[in-house]
Amino acid sequence: MPGTTNHDRKRRNFLRSAAGGVLILRPETVFGSQANSAVEIGLVGCGGRGNWIAPFFVEYAGARVVAGADVIRSHLDSTRAKLKFDASRAYYGPDAYRELANSKLDAVVIETPPYFHPAHVDAAVEAGKHVFVAKPVAVDVPGCKRILAAGKRAAAKRLSFLVDFQTRAQPVFQEAAARVHRGDIGKPVMAQVFYYAGRPSKDKSAPGMDPGQARVLNFYMDKVLGGDIIVEQNIHVIDVANWFLQGHPLKAHGTGGRTDWSGTDYATNNDAWDHFIVTFWYPNEVHADFSSHQLTRSFPDLCTRCFGIRGAVDSHYGGLVRITGDNAWLGAEKDDTFRQGAINNVKAFVESLRAAKPLNNAADAVESNLTAILGRMAAYQQRVVSWDEMMRSTETLEADLKLRW
Repeated sequence: MPGTTNHDRKRRNFLRSAAGGVLILRPETVFGSQANSAVEIGLVGCGGRGNWIAPFFVEYAGARVVAGADVIRSHLDSTRAKLKFDASRAYYGPDAYRELANSKLDAVVIETPPYFHPAHVDAAVEAGKHVFVAKPVAVDVPGCKRILAAGKRAAAKRLSFLVDFQTRAQPVFQEAAARVHRGDIGKPVMAQVFYYAGRPSKDKSAPGMDPGQARVLNFYMDKVLGGDIIVEQNIHVIDVANWFLQGHPLKAHGTGGRTDWSGTDYATNNDAWDHFIVTFWYPNEVHADFSSHQLTRSFPDLCTRCFGIRGAVDSHYGGLVRITGDNAWLGAEKDDTFRQGAINNVKAFVESLRAAKPLNNAADAVESNLTAILGRMAAYQQRVVSWDEMMRSTETLEADLKLRW
């Protein structure tokens, strides 16, 4: 095909290998629930995020939460009381996620630390359940490939597989992407991508607590359980960069580090970095300047900007979304990305079950996850790392945890 680059061919092959490269499958798909019956959901991960999003399935999608699973007994008990599912459907311990997946329900909602996502997703797909999972989907390259394979199996089984990227669920961001793709800013030349925030939470450990439980409770700042901040949190803006630029970087170079937090409420044994600076090289000579920190809330912002000779797209997670230049467009002064985006994903997921029209965004989710890992690898090693080199990585992050507290 005239004008087709080697990267274009590689990208098509990459997407073809994931869930058939398909977002919507045939409407005659057969599901476990009848169209008019209540969709039954099981929640894996009864922490803060799980308790926040599970009620959305009831309030906004008319589903029922009928089961829960966790490795922390107090979390499981409090969530069961809140969501009012039967005690016999409260699964506890290292195999709880598998017991829940093999029980009678339609879909599994996975809200555990990212380190556990590949195993939890595998179990749900193997049991023939639809999957709704938090981002990121994995913390290393082998985990991403495992999710990609699970997404493909889900597609073959005609199961919905939705990764909860809130930005892509918001109409204003969808319109911004469409305008960039049709050429409103001209050919993209460079991008500015950043995620600036304070620490995500105070230290949740307590005196005498098992070290493994403390790690799980503070997984946001744990390299193994969360994948470091560039993977666990910064993926939001990295995903938008990939979306606007319609692909992944060819290579990256970076640096970063971790500040001394001794004497603060955040002084834990966590080991994640708290700042990154990375340059990504995208196809067609597009350069992206990425930076992030979780040092102070004095300048909080999550932003993806792309510049061309006809204008720029300026998009902020939870804030301003617009295009400036020749084709100026004001999408929103402020957008409720975090909450409304999650609600939109919940509604779309449940509706896909009722309408027998499976959703599957495994390919895009994994591509953005791998982009974040590429940036992490380049920063850790402080050198240029290519996409192909990153994809050959066999490093598997390991955590030795007893998973029963």
